[in-house]
Amino acid sequence: MTDTALHAWSARDLASAVAEREVSAVEVMRAHLARIEEFEGRIAAFVSLLPESESLAMAERADRAVASGEELGVLHGLPTGVKDLMDVAGLPTSQGSAAYASEPPATRDSVLAEHLRRAGALIIGKTNTPEIGLGTLTFNPVRGVCRNPWDLARHAGGSSGGAAAAVAAGMLPIADGSDSGGSIRYPSSFCNTVGLRPTPGMVPSGRTGNGWDPHGVAGPMARDSRDAALMLAGIAGHDRRWPISWVDEPRALADLVEIDLSGLRLGWSPDVGGLPIDREVRRVLADARRRLESAGVVIVDVEPDLDGADEAWQAIEMFGFAGDARPRFAEGRTGFRDDYLRNVQEGFDLSAAELMDALAHRTELFRRTATVLQQVDAIVYPATPVAAPPAEVEWVAEVDGVAFDRYFLWQRAACRLTVTGHPVLATPAGFTDGGLPVGMQLVGASRRDARLLAIGAAIEAELGLVGAEPTAIRA
Repeated sequence: MTDTALHAWSARDLASAVAEREVSAVEVMRAHLARIEEFEGRIAAFVSLLPESESLAMAERADRAVASGEELGVLHGLPTGVKDLMDVAGLPTSQGSAAYASEPPATRDSVLAEHLRRAGALIIGKTNTPEIGLGTLTFNPVRGVCRNPWDLARHAGGSSGGAAAAVAAGMLPIADGSDSGGSIRYPSSFCNTVGLRPTPGMVPSGRTGNGWDPHGVAGPMARDSRDAALMLAGIAGHDRRWPISWVDEPRALADLVEIDLSGLRLGWSPDVGGLPIDREVRRVLADARRRLESAGVVIVDVEPDLDGADEAWQAIEMFGFAGDARPRFAEGRTGFRDDYLRNVQEGFDLSAAELMDALAHRTELFRRTATVLQQVDAIVYPATPVAAPPAEVEWVAEVDGVAFDRYFLWQRAACRLTVTGHPVLATPAGFTDGGLPVGMQLVGASRRDARLLAIGAAIEAELGLVGAEPTAIRA
């Protein structure tokens, strides 16, 4: 470990070393700032950054806290960035939109930023995201395209694209994402990193409007499942402002049990209920399956009934866009993407019957998934239908001969699982012949997120794919 550059250390090792005074938070900060200086100009993972002097001053305060014997949070001394949909005091929130491009710095932290600071994380910037988190590719008029560290001519994914790219490139050890239709899972898959869409209510959110809605959630992004568990321990918990929050002892989430792959039962679906999947992605997943079976995993072919998931997701998602838009329009905001405006109008046009049907379907999909998970430890699906697409496209318009005419239709590998209401982990599965990462999704039992992360950690140890330095920035 001592021969490895600090930016390549795991978040667990960094936090432990800072707490034990083996390295200083200042050293850790300098290492990551150096990576940002070297690669940010090519990747565009960040929308804004604190001045170096302020970031180092935070690190100095973190070191003083260690020296004085203060009780430390699980993320103490770790640099991180917050997705540019959430407020961070002292930094503007552009939301990737021309409508917010001239925003002044926020005057207070979002709930997520509060939890990060309470856990000891050092927030140094805002990570890139598409307008209002729209879609699973990151491009916007504020910062441009976020590029993939494995191939700078390709997308890093979205909407938490900046977070995945920064973690993959060693610019951050951990980052947050948010996910209603794959916004944690798609960029994690494209960048060979790990991301968890947790059980709803696990990570408190300060979003306005319907605080009871489990559709969109925040979650951890990291280079492996054990680091994701550490971050989850820092941002999960009960919060009086978030009515569905339920975790009382979040620190325990960092201590994952060891999983023996021999005898582990995994359900396996090759196409998420009949979706078009690129042949290279199918090949990579089939290879991963063979390797896991050779390690003793019992794999059962399953095809959980996802009937109605597409319609339910679309209705709930569009209804959310409409609710989100009301205060924006009331403020007189203009300059939004046509896709966003179309979503908003569709949300306003929903009938009560359509929304009732969608909510009923969501409940039924949760129950169907829970029934399947009584027979297996987790269900494996492809994380994305293709590897990272070219940076000039705004969405993937065709997969395996099937054409799409709206940005979210190629996201259904993730959207369908959102509506099940269960935690979903994206973790590396392999690489295409061209060297692009491919991921898998693991769906686990509700509120058993730590168990799901432990399964992910065991799979990662067997496949040996996490932590690889991206080829496009390799020395």
